[in-house]
Amino acid sequence: MGSWSEQLFLLLLCLVLLAGAATPQTAPPLSVDSADRWVRPGCQSKCGNVSIPYPFGIDSGCSRPGFEINCTDGTPYLGLGGNIDMVDIQLFQGTLVVNNYIAKDCYYQNGSLSDYILPSISIIGLPNYKFSSDRNGFVAIGCDAQGYIVSNDEENTFRTGCSSYFTNASFMPNGTCSGIGCCTAPIPKDLRSFSLLVDSFNNHSNCSFALCSYAFLADVGKLNFTLSSFTEYSNRVNEPLTLDWAIMNQTCEQANGTRDFACVSPNSYCLNSTNGPGYLCNCSQGFHGNPYLNDSNGCSDINECSAVPSPCVKRCHNREGSYSCSCPWYMYGDGQRDGSGCKSILRLLYLSLGVGLSLFFLIAIGSWLYWIHKKRKLGELKQHFFEKNGGSLRPDIRLFSSQELEAASDNYNQSRILGEGGTGTVYRGVLPNQNVIAIKKAKISNDEAEVQQFINEVEVLSSINHRNVVKLLGCCLESQVPMLVYEFVPNGTLAHHVHDEGKRGSLSLEARLRISSEVAGALSYLHSAASTPVIHRDVKTTNILLDHNLTAKVSDFGASRMVPLDQNGLVSLVRGTFGYLDPEYFQTGEFTDKSDVYSFGVVLVELLTGKKPVAKTQAVKNLATLFMDCVNSGRLVEILEERVVEEGTPELLEAAAELAMRCLSLKSNDRPLMREVAMELEALTRWKIHPWGNVNLEEGDSLLAMVGSSSPSVLRDYVNSSMEPMVPFEIVR
Repeated sequence: MGSWSEQLFLLLLCLVLLAGAATPQTAPPLSVDSADRWVRPGCQSKCGNVSIPYPFGIDSGCSRPGFEINCTDGTPYLGLGGNIDMVDIQLFQGTLVVNNYIAKDCYYQNGSLSDYILPSISIIGLPNYKFSSDRNGFVAIGCDAQGYIVSNDEENTFRTGCSSYFTNASFMPNGTCSGIGCCTAPIPKDLRSFSLLVDSFNNHSNCSFALCSYAFLADVGKLNFTLSSFTEYSNRVNEPLTLDWAIMNQTCEQANGTRDFACVSPNSYCLNSTNGPGYLCNCSQGFHGNPYLNDSNGCSDINECSAVPSPCVKRCHNREGSYSCSCPWYMYGDGQRDGSGCKSILRLLYLSLGVGLSLFFLIAIGSWLYWIHKKRKLGELKQHFFEKNGGSLRPDIRLFSSQELEAASDNYNQSRILGEGGTGTVYRGVLPNQNVIAIKKAKISNDEAEVQQFINEVEVLSSINHRNVVKLLGCCLESQVPMLVYEFVPNGTLAHHVHDEGKRGSLSLEARLRISSEVAGALSYLHSAASTPVIHRDVKTTNILLDHNLTAKVSDFGASRMVPLDQNGLVSLVRGTFGYLDPEYFQTGEFTDKSDVYSFGVVLVELLTGKKPVAKTQAVKNLATLFMDCVNSGRLVEILEERVVEEGTPELLEAAAELAMRCLSLKSNDRPLMREVAMELEALTRWKIHPWGNVNLEEGDSLLAMVGSSSPSVLRDYVNSSMEPMVPFEIVR
């Protein structure tokens, strides 16, 4: 480590090297040599006041074929014997300006014709030229004018025009050719020859202030039309017209590398014409001259440093095609006049030293304060989340820390996901004692209603203990979103076993009846035996889990409500799933324990039919409506799942269907209580003996036909009279 002075010198040296580095810039506008010199040696550079740069030329050998100019009496004409006089050649734009005769149609005040001129112009014999369709347009002027432009080319014919009629001069806007007094019409691309026609509607008898109509082709961008134009055009013979020119017949890609390629100057490039086939040449950036010449008048380097004023404030370094600026060693900056320029390095040193020391102290103090603040806020945040997520309820369950659940779920690895819902994701977790758990993590959201659903689920499940209700083991309330920990139910959802590919028809009728009986028993417990009755409000097959023995576990109590016995029939926003939703609840917003009965009826129908809660036939119907239609029309067998029909007796199937029908009644008062449903299903699961075992079926008869012909009420009475006495189901409290 050297002395302080040596370190300061090294710092200054680095700053000089960085700040004084040459930076190429785009060349500023500079004055260049006159285009009068952009001709071949020994050739005439002007005709009158018009410069004639190569590839144009006047004398023999001074032009490229097709670009000959005839200079007669100081006026340049296109072609060797042409009659189109030129006004200007624009080398880099690929355009030139010529004079175009004006068509006239004039009358005396008495309405008789006084002057009539219909000119035409053709460049068919000049293949390198075209009338510019981008710059030019057809123009007609007059108070009752109608003008036309007609192509003279037999192969490419067209006719277009416009008209203008008005009698009051005050109607005409100044400065624009908008259709009143002056109108325009576009012309097509590749136009090479045309004639002009002009006429009037009423021989100008209604507008004495303008006794002539005019028509011509002109550069409409330069047209400035006013009321005085009527008088001016009476003495004007022609109007400037723009032509596009190009090296014809080939594109850049086709011409490059051939002997006849026109872009011969070094540092030039080729660009295709925008008006038909052909190409143009131009000088590369940083160069100026005639790209069609391969001599000193071709594309040469622009010395940007010779410009006045110079583009650099101190030092300018010209380079081929570019330039750079630099500052002296004791200054810094980009050196550009329109940039940061050159500034004293001592000012930068003092500024840097002051800023550096200030930043050092600010960072040091800020880091110390941040460490203290972060430590305090972490504790406050955990307490905030704990209270926000329902910590004030003090549930009688285990409280897990966020670190415990992160470790158990492998930091919520995607491979651990068991399922996802609208409000959260369920992960498979393994505790240190190897116990498997299910972790339900709420989605990060600003919606307080979603957090309240989790809090509600903790409150409900912490007061319930039933073998067919999923057990809540604990929760985590100190994280940003609440998390619930359940017993792990390994065999998936009932919907998976009934509907998913590979599982359809896997459940026997006995298993289906037993599962429905267990679910009905759990719901009956919630409605009638819990310390405070609970209405689930989202009963469906995806919320019914199965363990290894296919024992049902009712889950997802986020939408549940604890309802005291004297308050059944509360009103709330409609919650539930389409296809399972109680129609009466949907219409009134009033939910009761009978709302769960309806949803359970849909689950029972799913088990009997194997169909999803929303089915599609010729018209879209939900499963409940479809099932009721089939039962009422004596077509029960058509909708039942094949395995259910094969394993069930007609009486058993009819009894189960009749029970489902009562659960699906549109009026809640017509539905049975959940405990009645549970008792009937318990009886159906215990019915092992075929009551019609002694009946002899004739050949061709089948139990399926008997189901279709039996009356639900008769079978129900028969089942109730022939069943063994019902044994009350067991409830674990």
